[in-house]
Amino acid sequence: MFKQASLWSRLAIIIGSAFFACGVLLAQDKDFSKVEIKVTKVAGNIYMLEGEGGNIAASVGEDGIVIVDDQFAPLAEKIQAALKNLKITDKPVRFVINTHFHGDHAGGNEPFAKGGSTVIAQDNVRKRLETAGSSGNGSSMKFDYKAAPKVALPVITFDHDVTVHLNGEDIRALHFPAGHTDGDAIIFFPKNNVVHMGDDFVRYGFPFIDVTSGGSVQGMIAAMEQVSTQLPPDVKVIPGHGALSNLDDVRAFTKMLKETSAVVQKAIDEHKTMEQMKQEKILAPWAKWSGEFLDADKFIETLYNSLTGSKGEFMKHN
Repeated sequence: MFKQASLWSRLAIIIGSAFFACGVLLAQDKDFSKVEIKVTKVAGNIYMLEGEGGNIAASVGEDGIVIVDDQFAPLAEKIQAALKNLKITDKPVRFVINTHFHGDHAGGNEPFAKGGSTVIAQDNVRKRLETAGSSGNGSSMKFDYKAAPKVALPVITFDHDVTVHLNGEDIRALHFPAGHTDGDAIIFFPKNNVVHMGDDFVRYGFPFIDVTSGGSVQGMIAAMEQVSTQLPPDVKVIPGHGALSNLDDVRAFTKMLKETSAVVQKAIDEHKTMEQMKQEKILAPWAKWSGEFLDADKFIETLYNSLTGSKGEFMKHN
């Protein structure tokens, strides 16, 4: 690590998140021809790209380009064009680093790999991409996904961490287990004082935690606390979804996770059911975090299943 909106944008976040694991990657649900790629300079030679799905970080320089996440496959050409329009380098995207396996972050692996990019990810990302399965919060939210084609699989994987030395930067991907999923990586750009959090930190409200894919609120909190204590106070934070952020935003997010999980844990200790928790509206003090994609009731389910180690009733039949 280092010490070593508008209505449309909100809807884009909601839609991208809600269909993150679809096998067809929204091709039948979304007209990608209308998606525009917005590019924001973050610091130095690091840029943030927003389109449909998760935010992309890009290191652009004389050695070539490294991108963190690649959104959906139909957007690959637009992403490439946006990077070329920066007029910094004519060299290609040499490396793609996946923060996790969900389709709104890794759906572009296939076209980028076919174009010559090397895909890098944590070990569990490859394992999940190569087999069909289901993702969800363990109760009401369930998303089925198909196995990715061989060309879309990461060809370099790591257990704990890996570093890509390019453009004068030591780009480090570090595994944080059992947060958003079991294959999360947070990506550090220490020279430029930038970090990409993946979906361990998002700006759309209550986060989606993929309990059925090894995610947990405990792991997400642990990741945010560890990262927060080791980053410079003026670090630029790229969230998995939403606007460019800072450490204060991360701390507010972490505080919400700790407070809401404590309330649900207290209710669990009192032997209350999920339905009782919903009826009592125990997350009402955090109403501002409730969104169209993940409201308070769904987040109660997420926290309950995460804290009890349950993957929900539907897993017993799938």
